[in-house]
Amino acid sequence: MKKRILGIIGGSGLYQIEGLENIKWKKVSTSWGEPSDRILSATLNKKEIYFIPRHKRGHRISPSNINFRANIEALKKMGVTDIISVSAVGSLQEHLKPGSFVVVDQFIDRTFARIKTFFDKEIVVHVSMAKPTSPALMKCCESALVKCQIPHQIGGTYLVMEGPQFSSLAESKMYRTWKADVIGMTNMPEAKLAREAEIRYCTVAMVTDFDCWHPDHDVVDVPTVIKTLQQNASNAQNMIIEIIKTFESFNTKGDPANDCLDTAVITPKKFQTKSTVKKLKHIAGRVLKK
Repeated sequence: MKKRILGIIGGSGLYQIEGLENIKWKKVSTSWGEPSDRILSATLNKKEIYFIPRHKRGHRISPSNINFRANIEALKKMGVTDIISVSAVGSLQEHLKPGSFVVVDQFIDRTFARIKTFFDKEIVVHVSMAKPTSPALMKCCESALVKCQIPHQIGGTYLVMEGPQFSSLAESKMYRTWKADVIGMTNMPEAKLAREAEIRYCTVAMVTDFDCWHPDHDVVDVPTVIKTLQQNASNAQNMIIEIIKTFESFNTKGDPANDCLDTAVITPKKFQTKSTVKKLKHIAGRVLKK
């Protein structure tokens, strides 16, 4: 069985976990340009883990400008098999109050200004996104949240908007009619690219505010979001520690990401040039080898 290695995508607070050892910030080059930042390599309880700051240290990259392809390939090159994505979101439901966490199982992708596939030239690939998150990682996150006594919901739909502006009131009300649970700007195309890279993926969404639909919170502002983010940071760190300790014990047999490219490549090998295959070797070399 292939060794499982955990990658974590999220904010700076996650890298301040007590007990991390052998910490190194590694520069990783990719076929798709520079990742958001250097990759933090560390160990916890002798387990090898990798972190990437999605918005760069200091929060300097807008959601639409994140190089999602480079981020995913960089983690793949480090040997990552499983990704936990930790994201700040707004709530679209009354019961999901600021400070609560949601283990997401579905997405609605409303982004329009981002490249969403590794296979945008010459080789055509269609992966299934019917079940976009890993059941095993979801169970792992649930176990961690219960142990840490963090208020949470298991299962929920994350609507991904383009940003960087927050929603209009009309948009926010419309998204509620779609039965979405939370809204954010960062998990697409991240989840799609992780699937194309055959990496198991799970999102833990941290609610920082009610979106502007809420009559008592009709204006979403950055100070409010940051205040709740800081309050969530300690809970997120505790959750991540538990996930690192236990994720390997959750059975991934039958996971939708496992070998998903086996049935996804539609372009015959005779039309796949060496240059394109070489560019995709870290993502899909397993199935594109000539």
